[in-house]
Amino acid sequence: MGLIDAKLAAMGIVLPTPMAPVANYVPFVISGDIVVVSGQLPMRDGALVATGKLGDAVSVETGTLCAHWCFINLMAQLRVACGGDLDRVAQVIRLGGYIASVPSFTAQAGVMNGASNLAVEVFGDAGRHARTTIGVPVLPLDAAVEVEGMFRIA
Repeated sequence: MGLIDAKLAAMGIVLPTPMAPVANYVPFVISGDIVVVSGQLPMRDGALVATGKLGDAVSVETGTLCAHWCFINLMAQLRVACGGDLDRVAQVIRLGGYIASVPSFTAQAGVMNGASNLAVEVFGDAGRHARTTIGVPVLPLDAAVEVEGMFRIA
C-alpha cells in the first residue's frame, strides 16, 4: 500500500471501481506526464449523491458533498491511469467544476471547494491547483455537480 492509499484508508475513503463512460469518450488520456481525467459525476455506491439544481432542490451542503464524491471518482480513474499507484501523482494541475444551478445561484465556488479541499487533504501541497467553476443549466443524468481534472504524474 502506497502513501496516498494509506492516507485514503486513514480518512475512511475507499475508491470505487471506476465508472464506465456514459457516451463516446474515454475516461482519461495520458500525454507524456500529463493525465486528463474526463468529468466525473458524484456517484456513491452506484447511484448519484444528488440530482437537480443548486439554488432549488439541492442545498449548498449537498452540492459540496457532490463535489467531494466527484473528486473521489476522479481519483479512482487516476489510479487506473497510474497503473494502480497514486503515489505517482506529482501535482493536481487543474480542476474544472460544473455546478447545475438556477440562474440566481452564485455560490458555485463554495460548492466546488468540496473537490478542492479533498485534493489538498489527500495530496498536500501537490494538491493545490488552478480551477474553473461554472454554473450550468443541466448535467448528464441530472447530476448536481461534475468535476474534471488534469494531473502531472511521475
